[in-house]
Amino acid sequence: MPGSNRYEQVQAELRGSPRSWCVTGVAGFIGSHLLEKLLALGQTVVGLDNFATGHPHNLDDVRQCVGEEAWARFTFIEGDIRELDDCRAAVNGVRHVLHQAAMGSVPRSLEDPITTNQANIDGFLNMLVAARDEGVKSFTYAASSSTYGDSTELPKVEERIGKPLSPYAVTKYVNELYADVFQRCYGFDTVGLRYFNVFGPRQDPDGAYAAVIPKWIGKMLKGEPVYINGDGETSRDFTYIDNAVQANLLAATAEGEALNRVYNVACGERTTLNELFEALAKGIEQAMGWAVPKAQYRDFRAGDVRHSLADVSSASERIAYVPDQAVDTGLQEVVEWFVKHGGVGEPI
Repeated sequence: MPGSNRYEQVQAELRGSPRSWCVTGVAGFIGSHLLEKLLALGQTVVGLDNFATGHPHNLDDVRQCVGEEAWARFTFIEGDIRELDDCRAAVNGVRHVLHQAAMGSVPRSLEDPITTNQANIDGFLNMLVAARDEGVKSFTYAASSSTYGDSTELPKVEERIGKPLSPYAVTKYVNELYADVFQRCYGFDTVGLRYFNVFGPRQDPDGAYAAVIPKWIGKMLKGEPVYINGDGETSRDFTYIDNAVQANLLAATAEGEALNRVYNVACGERTTLNELFEALAKGIEQAMGWAVPKAQYRDFRAGDVRHSLADVSSASERIAYVPDQAVDTGLQEVVEWFVKHGGVGEPI
């Protein structure tokens, strides 16, 4: 069965037989998109967030998108995954867990490894224990391409990784180790998704740790200079948010040999930072009618890998993942969204 057909089938099955879900980090970028999709499919959702990196306006945006009838099926818990009781409350009575909550960002982890460890390892373990004790049917968690570390092999294949290059990478690898141990010791099944540079609407453009795409769009809309770390030939496998949502739903409904694995979630294409800048600048110029200043270059950033490219064949074969949202169309959509929202990531 072609992958896109399986995704369509999963959505049809969920509409026909609604289920209960827990989404951690629900007020964040990826979490809010998962919430929006699940509510649109008629599901009941419990969301957990402490607003450390998520925002109330993301939830407001979802509410506006899905309408009041769908919104009534959402229960929000303002809590912290570092607190086991909050985790237990979030998974109470749910069938599926989509664990997205984490302290992201390589540079943030370099500056504050303790908080990163507490959120990403202690918090992850709390969620595993709470979900195991509740007997949830599936546990899907956000892993990271940072796990590949100093491996220079391209494309990145799930079975071969290098040494971590940041505290953040260490924490995400430990998540995978804990997930594996929970299956071996307790028979608790999980699926990990190694995200590769996911981007899209609602991604935070502000702050020192903002992801490159929303940060650059925000700078361009304000007429401020855009800085590129290094020579601009660093490349990434940028992945539009719709692909990540698809992967989560496919993983959450997977069975048998597809379980207890980690999968690359990407497009399988490389885009350099120079190419990214040109694409975003063109989009801003078309939308706003003014020329974007040329990029300024500075030193490479500590902890960054030079190139990243995913092999998505395992996800394609085992969970029928098909990255059908291309980078160029995704960039166009995200530019249009930020232009509409004034470049600040929230309604104006």
